[in-house]
Amino acid sequence: MTGRLVLLRHGQSHSNVERRLDTRPPGAELTPLGRDQARAFARGASRPALLAHSVAIRASQTAGIIGGELEMAPVEVPGVHEVQVGGLENRSDDDAVAQFNAIYERWHHGDLDIPLPGGETGNDVLDRYVPVLTELRLRYLDDREWTGDIVVVSHGAAIRLAAAVLAGVDAGFALDHHLDNAESVVLAPITDGRWSCVRWGALTPPFYPEAEATPVADAVHSSTDPMG
Repeated sequence: MTGRLVLLRHGQSHSNVERRLDTRPPGAELTPLGRDQARAFARGASRPALLAHSVAIRASQTAGIIGGELEMAPVEVPGVHEVQVGGLENRSDDDAVAQFNAIYERWHHGDLDIPLPGGETGNDVLDRYVPVLTELRLRYLDDREWTGDIVVVSHGAAIRLAAAVLAGVDAGFALDHHLDNAESVVLAPITDGRWSCVRWGALTPPFYPEAEATPVADAVHSSTDPMG
């Protein structure tokens, strides 16, 4: 059991640039910068033992570019697409961003049964996302003969929620620290089926929230996309 699970956010999409809540697959394609980000990740990373991606176009394109650089074929896995925002889909106004972030914040503080308007609850996300990671662990990472990391190209909000829950990362930290495009959270399997978070973006443990942080207000007033 020597490999790790690398949950990689896709490269920049056109919806990210437009700050749109683009969550329903297939979604928007990568921008030229997003393609460059995928290439940069591949050139800076060791070759993983397995490269997987969600059903969304931006994730499959990111994985395809990485696979091309590393000469390996990516595989699509179900269940690791972005949080489904329902009635907020494709909106970019401050009210929609605030609604999303207010509910997403409550999920991180344990209120996982609250739904987005016409969309998923936190438990809905975890119920489809976590079993995929568990299956990858049982099939590969828990095998004594397995060597190498597994890279899963996925989506920022879903990654942060699943990683925080699985590895017990402080809710305030997870809310404060969005993932930029082509940034990742790295989870290492430990005993009894548990996970340890060994890297979050550019940061390593311990993971402490920022003093006086206001993640919901910051997300509303930020010019960057809200789904990181």
